[in-house]
Amino acid sequence: MQDNATEVTAAGIARLAGVGRAAVSNWRRRHADFPKPVGGTETSPSFALAEVEAWLRKQGKLAEVPLRERVWQQLAGHPEGPVTALTHAGCVLLLIHERPTVWLEVSSGSDERLAAMLPGALEQVLVPRFGAGAVNASAAVNAAVAVNSQSPVNLPPRAGTPDVVNTPPPVHGVNSPSAVHAVNTSPAVHTPTGPQLLPSAPLLRGAAELAADLGARQAFEFLLGRHLDANPRQYTLTPTELAGLMADLAGPARTLLDPACGTGALMRAVTSRPDQELYAQDSAPDLAALTALRLALHTRATVRAAAGDTLRADAFPDLRADAVLCHPPFNERNWGHDELAYDPRWEYGFPARNESELAWVQHALARLRDGGTAVLLMPPAAASRRSGRRIRADLLRRGALRAVVALPIGAAPPYNIPLHLWVLHRPDKAPAQPEVLLVDTGQYATEGRGGPDWRAVREVVLEAWGAFDRAGTLQERPGLARSLPVIDLLDDDVDLAPARHLPPPAAADGTDALTAVRERLGDTLRLTVELTPPPADPAQPAPRWPFTTVGELARGGALVMRTGGNGGHARVPVLTDHDVLAGTAPSGTLPESDEEAVLTEPGDVVVPVLGGGAVARVIDDATGGAALGRNLVLLRPDPTALDPWFLAGFLRGTANNRQASSYASTATRLDVRRLQLPRLALDEQRRYGARFRALDEFERALRRANRLGDQLVRGMYDGLTDGTVAPG
Repeated sequence: MQDNATEVTAAGIARLAGVGRAAVSNWRRRHADFPKPVGGTETSPSFALAEVEAWLRKQGKLAEVPLRERVWQQLAGHPEGPVTALTHAGCVLLLIHERPTVWLEVSSGSDERLAAMLPGALEQVLVPRFGAGAVNASAAVNAAVAVNSQSPVNLPPRAGTPDVVNTPPPVHGVNSPSAVHAVNTSPAVHTPTGPQLLPSAPLLRGAAELAADLGARQAFEFLLGRHLDANPRQYTLTPTELAGLMADLAGPARTLLDPACGTGALMRAVTSRPDQELYAQDSAPDLAALTALRLALHTRATVRAAAGDTLRADAFPDLRADAVLCHPPFNERNWGHDELAYDPRWEYGFPARNESELAWVQHALARLRDGGTAVLLMPPAAASRRSGRRIRADLLRRGALRAVVALPIGAAPPYNIPLHLWVLHRPDKAPAQPEVLLVDTGQYATEGRGGPDWRAVREVVLEAWGAFDRAGTLQERPGLARSLPVIDLLDDDVDLAPARHLPPPAAADGTDALTAVRERLGDTLRLTVELTPPPADPAQPAPRWPFTTVGELARGGALVMRTGGNGGHARVPVLTDHDVLAGTAPSGTLPESDEEAVLTEPGDVVVPVLGGGAVARVIDDATGGAALGRNLVLLRPDPTALDPWFLAGFLRGTANNRQASSYASTATRLDVRRLQLPRLALDEQRRYGARFRALDEFERALRRANRLGDQLVRGMYDGLTDGTVAPG
């Protein structure tokens, strides 16, 4: 079957050919044989991928479409939409992962044969992995008939035969009064029929090629990651670092529930066990399906996933899990307040209409076994709103709420407020003298998009929680953590915000630290004076150099060009785009994968491709060995042809960046291949490089002075207002 159903936009064509969008517009105007639009709008047309690929090859503008890009364009341009395409691809990748020989058998022959045989083959994997009965049993009959007729036949399902992958089973044989709410849920993954799979056939074959190259698990992670990156406003994601922290707080668990699973980041962060059972639910059917497939590829655990509104239609009313992890939706007024007034889950009080988060807290506690642990991401208002004080008080009295952790600003969306983590425990007996742990990690916030100092956050939170969990109390750590008797919090407000109960750092430590900051600031300011560039000479005429581009240099072998974003077998520091923009040390992480990470070496030049800033960073000995993060391009110059400082300096030119950038409605993207630099002899390059290196040292000193100045000013304000610094 010809892949004319897959469509690609002008931006996609530009990525395929490694050019800017302006070049695609020029091709459409100048070449009468350029493929005609087959969809989209007049201002944003789409084209048939197969026709575009053929035209690019004919014009000599493309030797071969990179496999990743080709598969991604097939997915993004799928006639039924990228979510359907990604679900189909996930089912096939799971088949390849579990039973590769079955895939080889059904994929031989025509696309029609593939679509007819595939539903029956998928049942062999989906039923064992997702459980509960046959999956669309008529699909196997359809496949057999279709193979004989060479056309897919879609028979109606047999009476009483479900057409879904996983029916959530009763758990532990408990009759729950809330079982009535399970009527509006549906299993997450449905077995697609032959006619549904036929338009996906080229994509599925491409996904199989990608799996042969990367592995089935990493192929799905790549496609899912691209989909999430392309649709940032549609999904609220839980950052990997935060998911790992929440999983560590919950501890090891055989049965685990995420009642608002999203894309499955929380459950994926949990250490897998052979006998594990994972339960997931989300109100968005597409997210529930993608999470089920993602978890099945990630672990050998039993996966039970369902689509439905968890609070109104709980898919697992009889579950008693070892742990619950949850990143619930915030500030939801339409959460079921009116129809759920007498729900047995509200053991600690009926939540107010504006307290949806406290409904999620009690749902999590209701699904725990006695002694089980739940960790929820919460908005800070949930710790102090007056409408929730009675429920908070009862959670404290009965020993259900064990800890409240204030995260730094930027830890998770919404990034402009410091979110909280609540650690809850389903009490198996009433504590004699209960205490609650309060931790504030706000001081570990950093500037820009890179998020907080996760290494410091993890160390402080896990150390404090470990000590508190063992002893039931914690020795005070000024400014960071303390445990309080519950009775001390049971006032009129029951305010659990950690910052309101933690003492400031010791006065002596504060004044000594301020003195050290002041001395470092003085040294840095003196250094900036020494490094200030000499005045420019305006008398020199502007030279007329011959220019080349980064793309031409890469094709000629003068430099190697790599893109980042992949993890590796070993955990190493990750250089993020924020680190490059802020001039700081590697601070990120990437999920461990079978694909090799791109590791930096001294002398490499790293360029961010998003944000519109003119930035390039030369890797030094301290940063060398870090993995290259997302949205970064690495240029590794041949030292016999290019000086790295000369390269980085000319790449930072404002006009240079402007001509190499493309502009979308929400972001600016830099096409590094189009960046220009002059053709100069190596000795002349080094002369310019030395000047660029001196400018870089001056810039670093200015940044350091700015940070120290901010630190000193804030410390003085805090010291004067809390009495640790005298005014005279």
